[in-house]
This record gives sequence, C-alpha cells and structure tokens, in this order.
Amino acid sequence: MSTTETGLRTALGTFGVRPLDPLKDAELLHGWVTHPKAAFWMMQDAGPADVEREYLRIAADEHHHALLGLHDGTPAFLMETYDPAHRELAGLYEPESGDVGMHFLVAPTGTPLHGFTRAVITAVLAHIFDDPAALRVVVEPDVSNKAVQALNEAVGFVPVREIDKPEKKALLSFCTRQQFAAATGVSV
Repeated sequence: MSTTETGLRTALGTFGVRPLDPLKDAELLHGWVTHPKAAFWMMQDAGPADVEREYLRIAADEHHHALLGLHDGTPAFLMETYDPAHRELAGLYEPESGDVGMHFLVAPTGTPLHGFTRAVITAVLAHIFDDPAALRVVVEPDVSNKAVQALNEAVGFVPVREIDKPEKKALLSFCTRQQFAAATGVSV
C-alpha cells in the first residue's frame, strides 16, 4: 500500500475522500445509514430529510467534519472526524493535544470484496494522519460490536477501557501514528 495525492493505493484500488455535500449527498447517505448492516450508526429510523439535516448540522460544526469516501472515484464509504475535547467524548476521558475522534461507515454492497472494510479503515486513518497535527485517533465502538473492534485492532488501535455514553457502553480505544504504521506498513 502507498499513499498518493489522491489517496491510498491498495491491491483493491485507490481510496480517497472528498468533502461531503449534505444537500447533494443526503439521498445516497440515507440508503447507507439506514441499511440493516449500519445498525451501530444509530440512524435506522431516519428519513431523507433527517439525514440531510444531520449532515447540514455537522457541516456547520467547527469541531465535527464529514467526508465522502471514494473507491476508484466512486462513493463507497462515509468518514467523520471530530474533536473529542468538544464532541462525542467531551467529559468522558482526558483528551490529549493531537487527538482526533473518528467514525466510518462502509456503503452496503451486493458484491463484497474480501478485505474491503480493512482497506477503508486503513485509508481513513492514512487520511487523518496525513495532517501532521493528528497524533492519535480515538474511537468508541459499542462494546458489543466485536467485528469493528477486531478491525480496529488490526490497524493498530489499543483498547483502553469501557466508558458509558448516553446511547451506549463503548470501548474507548486509541491508535497513534506509530501504532498505525507498525500495524499496516503504511508510512504516515
């Protein structure tokens, strides 16, 4: 794998991101966030207007950002970053300078590619660590979501402890730039 100006090049193709346009992308995102496999995204009952409103809210938030992920130029995943000192984890742990919170969601597909989700999370982290100010990525998956926890560990995340969030019991986990590079071989 290697990083390029357009993203992360892997055996499965090139993964990149572009800014999400809530007005243009809401209909596409609605199909993704309400798909049964996206239950942990917690938008199962959202209508198209709810999705548009949520991503307009994020677009207006200086501490929260959403990007549309591309696989060989085609929308294939959603990526969100946030400042954990101000959103999601505010008051639930002691954030350090350089911490970046992250969520990602892979679009549903009828033709899954083996290793695709791992390539996506690798591309997401490579994009985050492309910013020299990002020193550690913080995630808080549901404690019952064992699949994403295994994926997180495969790219360098280390579980720290369980935390109680209003909507779930979560497994607080960290991944430094060095842990990511050691786990994936991607130089960042």
